[in-house]
Amino acid sequence: MLVAPYIDAFNPPRRTLMGPGPSDVYPEVLAAQSRPTIGHLDPLFVGMMDELKELIQYAFQTTNEMTLAVSAPGSAGMETCFVNLVEAGEKVIVCRNGVFGERMRQNVERVGAVAVVVDNEWGEPVNPEDVEAALKAHPDAKFLAFVHAETSTGALSDAKALCGLAKQHDCLSIVDAVTSLGGVELRVDEWGIDAIYSGSQKCLSCVPGLSPVSFSPAAVEKLKARKTPVQSWFLDQTLVMGYWSGGASGGKRSYHHTAPVNALYALHESLRLLANEGLEAAWQRHADMHRVLRQGLEGLGLKFVVDEASRLPQLNAVYIPEGIDDGAVRAQLLESYNLEIGAGLGALAGKAWRIGLMGFGARRENVALCLKALEDVLN
Repeated sequence: MLVAPYIDAFNPPRRTLMGPGPSDVYPEVLAAQSRPTIGHLDPLFVGMMDELKELIQYAFQTTNEMTLAVSAPGSAGMETCFVNLVEAGEKVIVCRNGVFGERMRQNVERVGAVAVVVDNEWGEPVNPEDVEAALKAHPDAKFLAFVHAETSTGALSDAKALCGLAKQHDCLSIVDAVTSLGGVELRVDEWGIDAIYSGSQKCLSCVPGLSPVSFSPAAVEKLKARKTPVQSWFLDQTLVMGYWSGGASGGKRSYHHTAPVNALYALHESLRLLANEGLEAAWQRHADMHRVLRQGLEGLGLKFVVDEASRLPQLNAVYIPEGIDDGAVRAQLLESYNLEIGAGLGALAGKAWRIGLMGFGARRENVALCLKALEDVLN
């Protein structure tokens, strides 16, 4: 019989996380996750889930009944929206201005649907005029899918305008809000968003591994009218909602899967902290810290990938100066300062750094550390 060698407990160093995610986690959130585990059908846990649902609704600014946290990261939130709503043969207008728009396209094709791709340059927001032209050219399209905050470039698209176009052309909108939720203005009901997903590890400053999602009444109607079963049993929302509904109204919850109990404690706490701060205050804090960071980065001679008008405050992509070794700089920041910034993705790999200012990480001491560390390493 094989015997495993003795392995010490894993004790990571305390890093300052200023990459594209995960972000620095609130101390209160880490503490919440260490609370005693109870059963996922325990009445006390069910009560906490009701509060969590209300907190997610607040963060999304929606009254959608079908609002919950998928027991998996944001990529599973993406798949949840596509496999539940899109059926084989249906046409989806997919906006692609970075890595995650491309992932949307792949989700569409994996369910056997037809993706009509609207491309914009990396670093640019989705162009509503291009989207309108595609919608007019494809009147049989059922969905419009786009990334609100493109994590690979730091570009912010106009979700309100794009969802308005979807409504005008009788399409349901599917929106990626993984990096936008809690960091910039986002109003699901007011903007008419039909299906939206996010992640716990970005501006919510929670531990990775959960994906808040919400479906409008129109999206729920589309789900219920499916001609074929949802491809994924685990992500089938008609089954999952039996677990997420009932509590407050006295109904019995049906068992679907063992929920990640302690991770949901953490999400509850992070959203409680967001509600206590207030959404508008959180949005303003991210904008304020971006201005301080921008001034310092420009003082170091670094140039932003995205124009200021469409730039995310919480995800700052800057070009790597000529002659600078990307990997060497990031390694030295990690080794000398316990500071993590992100590498470029896709078309920006080796050409840009992505500096995150998300959630608990969007504070002055983080900005000061980042600027001082970069100045030292670049010199």
